[in-house]
Amino acid sequence: MNQVSIRECKSYDYGVLKNSFKKLMDDIGPLEKFIKPKSKVLVKPNLVIKKSPEEGATTHPVLVRVLCEELLKLNCEVIIAESPGGPYTKNNLKGFYKTCGLIDELKDLDVEFNYDTSESKVHNEKAAYLKSMNIISPITQVDHVVNLCKLKTHKMAKYTGGVKNLYGVIAGLEKAEIHYRFQKEELFCENVLLDICQYINPSLTIMDGVYAMEGEGPTAGDVRKVGVLLASTSPYALDIAGCNLINLEPMKVGTVRGSVKRNLIKEDFSDIEFLGDSIEKYIVEDFKIPITSSDFRLLSLKLPKVLGDIADKIITPKPIVDYKKCIKCGKCKVACPAKVIQITDKGAKIDLKKCIRCYCCHELCPKKAIHIKQNLFFKLVK
Repeated sequence: MNQVSIRECKSYDYGVLKNSFKKLMDDIGPLEKFIKPKSKVLVKPNLVIKKSPEEGATTHPVLVRVLCEELLKLNCEVIIAESPGGPYTKNNLKGFYKTCGLIDELKDLDVEFNYDTSESKVHNEKAAYLKSMNIISPITQVDHVVNLCKLKTHKMAKYTGGVKNLYGVIAGLEKAEIHYRFQKEELFCENVLLDICQYINPSLTIMDGVYAMEGEGPTAGDVRKVGVLLASTSPYALDIAGCNLINLEPMKVGTVRGSVKRNLIKEDFSDIEFLGDSIEKYIVEDFKIPITSSDFRLLSLKLPKVLGDIADKIITPKPIVDYKKCIKCGKCKVACPAKVIQITDKGAKIDLKKCIRCYCCHELCPKKAIHIKQNLFFKLVK
């Protein structure tokens, strides 16, 4: 059985969070059951964008602290590492660690922040699609990876949790290249993300669900209190719990469908055992779930390929720039896999005819100046 612990955590107060974390480990642990004492451990938080913890887009630093303290009690060597949005440079990493609250929160702990921006090319013949990839080098130098994800919606993938958080091990702008190579949601979410997750094979996955993000996630949505922490050795099983918490049918999520297809979890989820507090107590029934390409994919699949491709382009929600908010920073242009964004005097200009609808521009805009507009036709047929 894949065990998932769910424990109430009403705030990011250190004492409250520490107590909730202890209950998680009492349910599925102890911690040394997964992490060998005196080993080298990489902690991988979600630092997708340079925002403060209160904005709900990143793993909260107090959760990172509590985990690190417990790892240090096991005499582990702890390193914090992530490849956030944008270029993978030392200055960029410094800015993310600082703005996301980690440097101040962990300053008195004997942990290392990764500033090594080298990449390691790895091969995985067992992968379905991504048999070769460049990952951040620290991943290749540790005994364990602890996956610290955030409960959020996602305009491209619908939901981001344990599996998708590990996309952040892909080095720098290669993330954009992979998006360009695997443009279809079923390829990217059901296959590529699973290839990466299975290769990394985290020893433990913990989800920050104290405050989640709904709507236009993973960075431009609204903060919503859920009030829980989750933990499991299986990111695939943990994501089922995450979907349930936000009242989202799990099989509507590409990474879940991919997990089922690979027999990582059963289709009826009967191999998942929920421990701790009752999940029903924390389900947010009116959680705002974004509309994504998978919601209408069946329509285009019923058409001949040429017509289906046209339908995809017409119906798929598209990124629209709010020029009143755009500050012409160019981060969307740098992140765009298809290279179809130019910065003009007015602001960012997107060539929608060539746009691949990955929404990286939306995800990495620091001012929420890019919105995803739903097609009127889809509103009518949905």
